[in-house]
Amino acid sequence: MSAKPPAADPIQDAPSVTEPMSAAAGPAAIAHAMKNAQRQMGVRRTALTLLRVNQHEGFDCPGCAWPDPDSPHAFEFCENGAKAVAEEATLRRVTPAFFAEHTVEDLAGRSGYWLGQQGRLTHPMYLPEGGDRYEPVGWEMAFDLIAGELRALPDPDRAVFYTSGRTSNEAAFLYQLFAREFGTNNLPDCSNLCHESSGAALTETLGVGKGSVLLDDLHRADLIIVAGQNPGTNHPRMLTSLEKAKAAGARIITVNPLPEAGLERFKNPQTPRGLAGGGTPLTDLFLQIRLGGDQALFRLLNKLIINRGGAVDTPFIRRHTHGFEAFSTVARAADWEETRRATGLSRTDIERALAMVLASRRIIVCWAMGLTQHKHAVPTIKEVVNFLLLRGNIGRPGAGVCPVRGHSNVQGDRTMGITEKPDAAFLDALGREFGFEPPRDPGFDVVESIRALRDGAATVFFAMGGNFVAASPDTAVTEDAMRRARLTVHVSTKLNRSHCVTGARALILPTLGRTERDVQGGGAQFVTVEDSMGVVHTSRGRLRPAGPRLLSEPAIVCRLARRVLGESSATPWEEFERDYRGVRARIARVVPGFEAFEERVARPGGFTLPHAPRDERHFPTATGKANFTAAPVEYPAVPEGRLLLQTLRSHDQYNTTIYGLDDRYRGISGGRRVVLVNPEDAKELGFDDGAYADLTSEWTDGTERTAPGFRVVHYPTARGCAAAYYPETNVLVPLDATADGSNTPTSKSLVIRLTPTAER
Repeated sequence: MSAKPPAADPIQDAPSVTEPMSAAAGPAAIAHAMKNAQRQMGVRRTALTLLRVNQHEGFDCPGCAWPDPDSPHAFEFCENGAKAVAEEATLRRVTPAFFAEHTVEDLAGRSGYWLGQQGRLTHPMYLPEGGDRYEPVGWEMAFDLIAGELRALPDPDRAVFYTSGRTSNEAAFLYQLFAREFGTNNLPDCSNLCHESSGAALTETLGVGKGSVLLDDLHRADLIIVAGQNPGTNHPRMLTSLEKAKAAGARIITVNPLPEAGLERFKNPQTPRGLAGGGTPLTDLFLQIRLGGDQALFRLLNKLIINRGGAVDTPFIRRHTHGFEAFSTVARAADWEETRRATGLSRTDIERALAMVLASRRIIVCWAMGLTQHKHAVPTIKEVVNFLLLRGNIGRPGAGVCPVRGHSNVQGDRTMGITEKPDAAFLDALGREFGFEPPRDPGFDVVESIRALRDGAATVFFAMGGNFVAASPDTAVTEDAMRRARLTVHVSTKLNRSHCVTGARALILPTLGRTERDVQGGGAQFVTVEDSMGVVHTSRGRLRPAGPRLLSEPAIVCRLARRVLGESSATPWEEFERDYRGVRARIARVVPGFEAFEERVARPGGFTLPHAPRDERHFPTATGKANFTAAPVEYPAVPEGRLLLQTLRSHDQYNTTIYGLDDRYRGISGGRRVVLVNPEDAKELGFDDGAYADLTSEWTDGTERTAPGFRVVHYPTARGCAAAYYPETNVLVPLDATADGSNTPTSKSLVIRLTPTAER
């Protein structure tokens, strides 16, 4: 089978539309996964590779962070996981000859889909100042270029070190160590763009910024609330866990502005019922909430629980919590009419939800970016914690908080110290272990990094993975900021938009993927990752590397550190590159919970990190208890004639990686520039189904931003709400529009107006 990439960039502004689906997966998911995989890898390579995904002796899927069961299925992957693996294990190659044929200007005019389809990068590439295209460069010269630029900085804080969540624990630990020995805490990462609101809220209320449940808890729950999340596209293996929970007697409430096929009915492709039967209905109650209304919903539920005699777990509250009286005072003031305005939900629906809550002893709330990317995201998640604390649903089997993260090691990166705001205890341990004084001042997060590059306060940008330009808000501002840098460097497996928006000079450093063998001087290596539930396990690639010049991420960091830091560093960088066991030994001495790291991670399935609220109902907060909070209820105000837009993924997409141009479950094919609008809203605004509109976001400071040429799709969204794909709509999100308390871009609550597109 040919592995030739598409030569032409397909037209993306004329999608076709059919009725959305009401069930997910089934034989169609298998067919789509295999077709995509075989197109990229061929038949034999597809079989050999997919059978190793998420296996104890295999590699961790780069597609998401959903945890693996204790005994993985032989086919422990989903449709989108297969697509993610195929993109990395593709036989397509991007060689120096490709760059000789394409100027940077030419590449910048291509779609993200076309760029990603070209294949794996094979050589270090350099764009010299004044040059119009990348040219091959040796590794030694590449490191010399970076080291020269970094050493010439008047202040280490003028460098930014970004990280994607697919970086392994070993690479992340080395990366933050290098940055801090260099002298900066400028370590923004993709968490700043997604679950930072979760971490901020959970740290203040529970003392640990991670979820409190394990996979088995889902199977023991009485009630699971899935809010602001689409597992069918973003975490498809979660559907298997929800199906198992349903079989054990759990009920599921879905809270979402959009009906999602995966949460309506799941056809499990691993079971006869899923392949040939009708599948499993998952949602027992669908609350079609308006965007940004989740805090108001949980606040009213909390009032109703408090007012219901005997519904509150008083012994738990007295023994383990702080602030209940202040919270109960504001909760009792919750108003039905205000809740209706904020949520769009009927009294009947809310009372049905309440009845399910009161009938359940063990409750889990799961959420993703539908809750985290609003101005009031942190108070919203705190209200979810209030809801769970009221009935003692923290530290109880089958109950707790479950933020579902995306990238396969985004949680592990943070555990390893990838953060712009490290705590003092971590820095103390790091300094003791490596004999230096780490910087103490907070660094830049993603939004602050863009401002710093824009304003000249940072001039070197180094990215360990990811697609920073396409993932960030305010596209024009972000691109202008990147072009102001003296040097931009990207460690990557594949081509993406960020390689086309460069500083005065630019480097692309090709690296090994998860699927590939990593052999160093000390022999064959493995790396480790942490899943969304705090389980740490190994990942071993088996494929031959895409090219002989690829270096692993740990090797790139170690070689760069030696070149930049020289004799001033006592860290044994060469030893760390040779054998990652040395890195894990240091992690074990620096990071709590990683004691005896090497032997514990060697066990099938790895080990679970401690979580004090879950394990012992101990809450390491400022008060020493779980904290109720009493923030005022907020929700977006939408002027007459406007809509509230959320950005989201299509089914053929993982973050900014576009696998194809279809969104099968929503009935969209052959294009991405669509805006989903409730038919009644569309008619009131004068837009027929199939009309084209420009989307303009409006902000309180009077600024506007426009994304042109979107096909209007009449779709069963909540009234007053609309949806469109990112990164195409990132242009609509101002850099300064961020969540209070987390600085996460507010990509789920954009006030927009639709105007007819002038020309088609």
